[in-house]
Amino acid sequence: MRERLNNNPMVQVGLIALLLLGAAFFLMSSMGGGSEEGESAPTASESGVTTPEGTSEVAVATTGAAAPVEAAPTMPPPGALAAAAPPPPSDVTSAYESGRTVVLLFVHNGGIDDRLVTTATERLASMPGVAVFVVPATRIARYARITQGVEVSRVPALVVLRPKRLDGGGIPTASVSYGFQSPASVEQAVIDAGYKGPTVDYHP
Repeated sequence: MRERLNNNPMVQVGLIALLLLGAAFFLMSSMGGGSEEGESAPTASESGVTTPEGTSEVAVATTGAAAPVEAAPTMPPPGALAAAAPPPPSDVTSAYESGRTVVLLFVHNGGIDDRLVTTATERLASMPGVAVFVVPATRIARYARITQGVEVSRVPALVVLRPKRLDGGGIPTASVSYGFQSPASVEQAVIDAGYKGPTVDYHP
């Protein structure tokens, strides 16, 4: 075989051509695989991740430019819209400015609990320094600056505003109670609003 290869130029040419074809095939296949891999392989960016043992570097695969992320809408804190509401009726404002304890009772006309709690507030007429206003639920929007501040969510609702002199001239504060209220509980809500002494935490 070696003598035939050495003595026959045609065999030599054929062998050389075969080797060239093999080399060309190998080169073409390696270049094609490399370009395909380069197109499909994602790029990697380095980012630090803090672990209990320290900070380690990890590769995060990305497929291109990251799309901008829209910030989630933030909800306003409770009562934040109260300042934007119109002021309450002038008689309510005048009663608060004069230093009286303002009691607002929001009721549905014809409701059983509404009628009972309305009767319970009648005894407040004998308490000095108290102004009581019974407001139909259909007019509650007129008092939005107060109702949004205490987050009134249903009626009947008894809202008691702390006297202005006890707020130090700052933002008015109030409490809200729902459902049926006995005469004693209504009176106690007014007394609590006017309390200005120290408070003690109760720990059972």
